[in-house]
Amino acid sequence: MAAKARTREDYARRIARAAALIASRPEATPRLEDLATAAAFSPFHFHRVYRAMMGETPAETAIRTRLHHAALTLLRGAAPVAAVARETGYGSVEGFTRAFRAAHGVPPAAYRAQGGIGLPMQMRNPSEDKDMIDVSIRTLPGLRLAGMDHRGPYMEIGEAFQRLEIWGRGQGIVNDATRWFGIYHDDPKSVPASALRSQACITLPADATVEGAVRLLELPERRVAVLRFQGPYAELEGAYAALYGTWLPESGEEPEDAPCIEEYLNDVRTTPPAKLLTDIMMPLKVRVAA
Repeated sequence: MAAKARTREDYARRIARAAALIASRPEATPRLEDLATAAAFSPFHFHRVYRAMMGETPAETAIRTRLHHAALTLLRGAAPVAAVARETGYGSVEGFTRAFRAAHGVPPAAYRAQGGIGLPMQMRNPSEDKDMIDVSIRTLPGLRLAGMDHRGPYMEIGEAFQRLEIWGRGQGIVNDATRWFGIYHDDPKSVPASALRSQACITLPADATVEGAVRLLELPERRVAVLRFQGPYAELEGAYAALYGTWLPESGEEPEDAPCIEEYLNDVRTTPPAKLLTDIMMPLKVRVAA
């Protein structure tokens, strides 16, 4: 292996240790010195290396992770806003409210009251004069993916994506053309959160190989129903409810025995949560001509 490639992979492994340290305690951002030590870099250089490889600073990673957890807590529980602020590492309700409003466009209490800010993309049904969720049926071409397994709550898969991205950058295969997918095997309503199975994935060039915790996934071409959702990842569960509970029974379609796939269409680091776009893909059985 060329010296340049070895150095790039070594840097990726070291930065991954720092990113894992941030993810392990989103409510308490580790000190710069602790992160630098985890990555075996001098504190004088760690910050610049991290930003160059991750596309954001350690503080930005921590804030984004913290607010993601806050959104989940607000939607799924009844704890007072002050308790959510403390749980996610904010010293005051005022500071938490400012940060949450800046990211989500509404204060925490309003976010909870209205059940979030995201919506499935909709279309107007002229005959009934009402909005319906817009689901398209497409052929998803076969995909060659590098995947990293995640076991546990789906909303914590972000750490696997971070480790996968760092690995991909170490291999020199992550660029503007890279596509990002999540594969989800279980129903979170029927499987314990600790046992949920998923993979964080990126497209893998034909000449690239995988190693270690990263494995090759080759998905066949398949027919899929696609629901595009705009909004925070914390709200995707509601989009699944619309796809399965509203669209599927009316569609005349049958789901295939294969896991759902999500494709993430913009960069979570530079896109406000309200503008994030996710394609939720439900594999469908092939229709047999009558």
